[in-house]
Amino acid sequence: MSHTIKAVYPGSFDPITNGHIYIAERAAGLFDELTVSILINPEKRATFSVDERKTMAIEALSHLPNVKVDSFTGLLVDFLRQERSRIIIRGLRALSDFEYEFQLAQMNRQLAPEIETLFIVTDARYSYLSSHAVKDIFNFGGPVQEMVPPGVYRRLRERFPRFDK
Repeated sequence: MSHTIKAVYPGSFDPITNGHIYIAERAAGLFDELTVSILINPEKRATFSVDERKTMAIEALSHLPNVKVDSFTGLLVDFLRQERSRIIIRGLRALSDFEYEFQLAQMNRQLAPEIETLFIVTDARYSYLSSHAVKDIFNFGGPVQEMVPPGVYRRLRERFPRFDK
């Protein structure tokens, strides 16, 4: 009897970056199934809609056959239970990420002791990269083509044509 091991990689992915893709590729190599799940947070004002973010993630991760893209609202641990997963994947860029991620992992552990959080350290070339930074750089006319997949770059240019460089 084979047992499928599923993991969930949650985030806002607004938009998905090459750093996110790197973490997803690493996680996809470790687990039978990986769900990249976009958090629907009504408190945050996203640049891209949930549907746009899902489409960009699906395009960017299409080379990974064991990865699916979904979205969720509410508690992450509830989403994991719905997915029948016990593993949360989180990417770490720098030591400063660890404190925040550690607090989230502890909170999730309190809510659902059966769920584990696993950290994947990104490649050094992505250690500075975040969705927020990409949007800021792009909005100030900086080049971001090497930071995001082509579909994301195209959508940034469509969304903010006056800033395109």
